[in-house]
Amino acid sequence: MAQFSQKIKAFLNQRSVKYGLPFLVLVVGGSFGLKEFAQLRYQFSKVSKVRPEEFEKYGIEMKKPGEVTIETEFEKMKKLDIDNWEQVRGPRPWEEKNEN
Repeated sequence: MAQFSQKIKAFLNQRSVKYGLPFLVLVVGGSFGLKEFAQLRYQFSKVSKVRPEEFEKYGIEMKKPGEVTIETEFEKMKKLDIDNWEQVRGPRPWEEKNEN
């Protein structure tokens, strides 16, 4: 029995077993873990997107995809008066709501 335990200790102290076996367990176990995460990703990507009809039901108007462009937003920004403005301090959580 003592000779058998010495052979097992010698086998476990070999460099290939000491470093290679945990590496193989990590690689094989990691592949199974990644499989589970990828399965979750594809499972929840099948959730349907919100359609414009659903927005209209709640009174939210959506714009057409070609209606909003960089140029139209730039034209809106050119119309803004950015030279005349006033800095207003926002209310803090510990202050009363109606203070001015």
